[in-house]
Amino acid sequence: MGRSQDTVVIGAGQAGLVTSFWLTQLGVDHQLLERRDTLGGAFQDRWDGFYMNTPNLSLDLPGMPFDGGDRDAFIPRDAAVNLFRRYAELIAAPVHTGVDVTRLSAAPEGGFLIESSRGSLRARNVVLATGAYQVPKIPAPAAKLTTDVAQLHTHDYRNPEQLPDGAVLIVGTGQSGGQIAEELHAAGRDVHLAVSVVPEAPRRYRGQDLIYWMLETGKHGPGYGINALTREALPSPALRFAPNPLLSGTDGGHSIHLRELGRRGIHLHGHLEAVDDGVITFSDDLPDRLAAAESAFAQRSRKAIDAYIAAAGIDAPEQVDAEADSWVPDEPARVNLADAGITAVLWASGYQLDFGFVDLPLVDEWGYPKHSRGVTEFPGLFVVGLPWLTRHYSSIVGGVGLDAEYVAGRVAGS
Repeated sequence: MGRSQDTVVIGAGQAGLVTSFWLTQLGVDHQLLERRDTLGGAFQDRWDGFYMNTPNLSLDLPGMPFDGGDRDAFIPRDAAVNLFRRYAELIAAPVHTGVDVTRLSAAPEGGFLIESSRGSLRARNVVLATGAYQVPKIPAPAAKLTTDVAQLHTHDYRNPEQLPDGAVLIVGTGQSGGQIAEELHAAGRDVHLAVSVVPEAPRRYRGQDLIYWMLETGKHGPGYGINALTREALPSPALRFAPNPLLSGTDGGHSIHLRELGRRGIHLHGHLEAVDDGVITFSDDLPDRLAAAESAFAQRSRKAIDAYIAAAGIDAPEQVDAEADSWVPDEPARVNLADAGITAVLWASGYQLDFGFVDLPLVDEWGYPKHSRGVTEFPGLFVVGLPWLTRHYSSIVGGVGLDAEYVAGRVAGS
């Protein structure tokens, strides 16, 4: 690792590697610093039975089109890790692994000073590609659980055998919470699920996987005046942190419907509000939460996709919707952990961004970097790979390439 560099990319996950590809194409001398000892990004933190939620059709990387067969299929965790390792080799990415960046600051003579576990480095340009899954969020009630109840975040979950015998409470119904609930239930566990308001969505919509339409609408919709899936159309900055739809890539890919999970024997509860002396209190608004999860897709994403299909003149079959469902399970608002046999709590509560190592006033009041298309207000400092950087799916494989190409162009022109 040299002591001076034109451009340094911090992070060698999908965003960092794609940025490296474009920088190489533009002749920009650069290095990537990756805190992990091995390549493969955050996919290395997923559980053993994890499958990507995005279909193979979204895995076309710049310079390496996906060649793994069925483009509507989904690959497991280890295949995803290996995909990015192959990509790094193919593009000859100049990666230094095992380098933990501890501080980024402005250098007195211009450019930036990078301090790391492997020493210091000066760079004229820096691209932050540290990802959307930086620090696991653990809700405050976790501190009230007694030590006889095992608890861990989905970040650290690997398989059902890792948990003690007994029932499991999963807090959160995002993609991880929904999929792990299915996995634990299939393993014969008694599962309790605290329901959040993550939107349900159809895995297949109008003849294509939903992710296909989300990507196409995000990329090409603005050309037809369809901007609902772009960052500028968000009604609130808080929605940059909104979770992705409740979908699964397991078993060939499928939708996850909370009421269906309840009918299969998973105990559905409202929001976890408090833990007191071994008793958990849930909100009493479960019917409203289920209704909100079921209606959110139609209110925003579906309208945008339908408008794009119509404007672009695409021949796509109409969607046949499922019948309205008002079933609600009869579960108590208070659950005694011991009486219910709950021996483990799994926090499926997501992640938060962490730019604490950046010694510059980079982030806004939400903790999100202030930028315009990945270009910050500090000359030479850029950011890629975050959700809603420019569009809904800026953080996934199929969406990060456009942002990375633009940022690399700005680096080359600086």
